Amino acid sequence: MKSIFTKLLIVSILSSLTFTSIFAQTAAIGGSITDSDSGEPLIGATIKSGSTGVVTDYNGAYEFKIPEGSHEITVDFIGYETVSKSITLKSGETLQLDFQLKEQSTILQTATVTSGKFEKPLGEVTVSMEVIKPRLLEAINSTSVSDGLGKVPGLSIIGGQANIRGGSGWSYGAGSRVLLLVDDIPILQADAGRPNWNDYPVENVDQIEVVKGAASALYGSSAMNGIINIRTGYAKAKTETKISTFYTSVRDPKNKEMIWYDAQPFSTGLTFSHKQKFKKLDFVVSGLGVYSNSFREDTWSRYGRLTTNLRYRIKENLAVGVNVNYNRRKSSSYFYWKDWGDDALRGDSTSFGNSKPTRVNIDPFITYFDDKGNRHKFISRIYLIDNNNDNNQSNQSQLYYGEYQYQKRFEDIDLVTTAGLVGIHTGVQAAIYGDTTYTTSNLAGYLQFDKKLFEKLNISGGMRYERNTINSPEIVRGDTIPNGKSVEAKPVFRLGLNYQLGAATFIRTSWGQGYRFPTIAEKFVSTSAGAINVFPNPNLESETGWTAEVGIKQGVKIKNWSGYFDAAAFWSEYDNMMEFTFFSFAGFRSENVGNTVIKGLDLSFAGEGKFDDITLYVLAGYTYIDPKFKEFDETGNDVTIDIETEGQANARSSSADHNVLKYRNKHSAKLDVEAQYKKFSLGLAGTYSSHMEAVDFVFEEAIPGIKDHRTSDTNGSKVFDVRTAYQITKEGKISLIVKNIFNEVYVSRPAILESPRNVTLRLDYKF
Repeated sequence: MKSIFTKLLIVSILSSLTFTSIFAQTAAIGGSITDSDSGEPLIGATIKSGSTGVVTDYNGAYEFKIPEGSHEITVDFIGYETVSKSITLKSGETLQLDFQLKEQSTILQTATVTSGKFEKPLGEVTVSMEVIKPRLLEAINSTSVSDGLGKVPGLSIIGGQANIRGGSGWSYGAGSRVLLLVDDIPILQADAGRPNWNDYPVENVDQIEVVKGAASALYGSSAMNGIINIRTGYAKAKTETKISTFYTSVRDPKNKEMIWYDAQPFSTGLTFSHKQKFKKLDFVVSGLGVYSNSFREDTWSRYGRLTTNLRYRIKENLAVGVNVNYNRRKSSSYFYWKDWGDDALRGDSTSFGNSKPTRVNIDPFITYFDDKGNRHKFISRIYLIDNNNDNNQSNQSQLYYGEYQYQKRFEDIDLVTTAGLVGIHTGVQAAIYGDTTYTTSNLAGYLQFDKKLFEKLNISGGMRYERNTINSPEIVRGDTIPNGKSVEAKPVFRLGLNYQLGAATFIRTSWGQGYRFPTIAEKFVSTSAGAINVFPNPNLESETGWTAEVGIKQGVKIKNWSGYFDAAAFWSEYDNMMEFTFFSFAGFRSENVGNTVIKGLDLSFAGEGKFDDITLYVLAGYTYIDPKFKEFDETGNDVTIDIETEGQANARSSSADHNVLKYRNKHSAKLDVEAQYKKFSLGLAGTYSSHMEAVDFVFEEAIPGIKDHRTSDTNGSKVFDVRTAYQITKEGKISLIVKNIFNEVYVSRPAILESPRNVTLRLDYKF
């Protein structure tokens, strides 16, 4: 009886609880979250009551049920001030509750997405990151995103290739350890893995995010040295149209004997952008046209760019869209100068090349939030390239990219998980690869988690597994490739911590693995540029590595001006590093040059805001690197060294007789500061790069003038720019920009002299 009585009691209690649960009294709240200044809906804002919460949809709207009674409602959105409101709800009541959020006044709250594929404040990111805003691109008359990237501390562009903290040198236009993204999708050229800087819509940049250090765990091969993510803009609540035009005149060099022209070299151009909402449709169109006659003899370019961004909100939780970018260019250039001195602005006649490239990318996407607030995202890209070049260097390529991404937020435990599947397929046809069709494929899966503990500690970790394949002929220049297929699969991992030590003090540490599979160009290219011959290396192996860093970000705030100081010590190691190197008297090819280590210190300072009537913008930094081989044989310049000897192929080809990697500047410093007072603004910028200690020794021996120039100029380069602007009307502005004001004579890579002093007049109109 006792047993039966106990069972009946348990059943009774459970029934009572079930009955109470079923008939529990509930209420509901709903409304919208918008920007207090523009009225723009804030998509993805979080609204919580305790551990219960939802995120806003594409209209900035939300709705969820909560029990009757008193509640504290908290609204949070990255880059905006958090708002809380106390409410009391009756049973069955539905309360309309709208919020207008103000932007945070501190730069540390700048919203970023690249480090974890979701929005996170800059101060809480676990890796070193810099952010470039469109204001700076406009102020310096940037027609290519590479101009703005030149302002980023720790980042340099050598011969068109991005280099972060010395992770790369100069690889003759093939292979990049910095992955370039446009709207989170890779856009390196399919065959060579290189960026085409003039293709990207600088006239419609919303924000550029630069991640320093290995990021292959999230983004895969080529992200082993860092990421540059160009995020384009969408239409906002207010229609906006911008038009600008400019004229740049290049002045005479210091050495008047270098002058080859009768009239001053110049460039002129026009850019525009228009952003507008049509009910559920966001529409953006932008473009650029440039006509340029270079300061280098017989070099010129004519190019145009047209882009459009379309996004349509089918319903509150579902949006589709497509971005299209079309580029067309004609140009003539040379690979190296005729000689140093009087002929430094003339090209060697055998190294000239003409090109007529046409490139287009089409990017369809879909974003869907399910009933539980989970985000499903599909992004894709079709990237078509026709590089019509002379000198037997034409190539055509097609890249097809697709990524499905699933993201779930566990609001009650402050955890965000992101998982995804990626597929990439490319096809390449080119004379420089033997008029043979090559195809590649990349299949990958990744998992990322971001957890916040005690409201202070951010933990970020992830992994990726990817498989790379190149399909090629079985025999390439006498080398056999079994079944004509090169296949490799690898996992990579990362982990990072960020702890908020004080109100504006964040300390961080991170470790991430890097991985890069050889490009088609690195394995199979066969071409020449003047006296320089480049050969294939079908046996080239992938490179791996890791980057670790410890850093601190300290925010500062003075009245309405905010900024931060960032210091990071970093250590990077690369195994089987790939570089184009002189492998015999015949010429160059890409080699696994050995195991390397690069360590150093990266300091930066950034800020923006007002001191009374003066608005001040600052971006500055200093970077020191120590790039070396792990093992080094000081018989480096002896060309009889066996090419298979690990770590010595690069040493043998180096102009330096000590342990240092080629094409790196150990010291670099940058400053850009601008002050605005009422209708006037004044800006000053400067860069310093120390002497490049090592280049390929064959350049010094085979190309006239390189050795003489390098011997006579060991102090590095110091280049300064000034600019001023006046706001003529509310809509119109005129700017005067003088670059290289002291007429410095300098090179960024051997045998190509950079521009003498040049003066730009720019007009901007916004309505």
